[in-house]
Amino acid sequence: MKTKQQRPALKKVADQSTRMQEMAVPRVKLTELAYEQIEEAIITLRIPPGSVLSELTLSEMINIGRTPIREAIQRLAREHLLQVLPQRGLLVPEIDLRKQLKLLETRREVERLICKSAAKRATPEEREHFARLSQEFSTASKTNDDVSFMRSDREFNELCLVAARNEFAEGAMRLMHGLSRRFWYFHYKQAADLPEMARLHAAVALAIAEGKATEAGQALDLLLDNIEAFTKSTLLSDM
Repeated sequence: MKTKQQRPALKKVADQSTRMQEMAVPRVKLTELAYEQIEEAIITLRIPPGSVLSELTLSEMINIGRTPIREAIQRLAREHLLQVLPQRGLLVPEIDLRKQLKLLETRREVERLICKSAAKRATPEEREHFARLSQEFSTASKTNDDVSFMRSDREFNELCLVAARNEFAEGAMRLMHGLSRRFWYFHYKQAADLPEMARLHAAVALAIAEGKATEAGQALDLLLDNIEAFTKSTLLSDM
């Protein structure tokens, strides 16, 4: 058992360790790392909807200092995955099924543009990356590994935004990705088919890798048809 005298000393050591970590790693990278870890915790429900948190709680959870945490929180708030409550902390919003359907209407149009643009504009290195992700999705469809699928999905989304080279579409899409992944993860065991979802993602990634813009758009429509049907079935089951 730690004595009262030991506790301040141990806290000082922990604080020094955090400061050394931040000195060794550029702040931009730490902010991105903080964002990725908190976003995954929210999306995979390790931090469930309705949770009230603080900057300090998140800092201690992932062992990253307060400044990168604060910057990650600002980004997550813009993406509607966190709500800042003045003087009260941070709230993880509940999932709203009807808003999810509205989101899908917008997502279909924007993401089709992104996928078709990525198929046209991706570099050879990016096409190799898309081909590799297609294989990862195919593997996830066989292993039924939800966390691996979610990580590949996030990587796929980020790569699409880079390869599309359209900053306006990117800005709109970033507001939708996290909410879409969280909704799917929250409900997929009730109504969704992970192997089928992974297979549909693999088809989109492969079409982009092969530079087939029309096929990429068509594969995306099939994917979003599946997601829309899943969302509506979830809404009906909750009524």
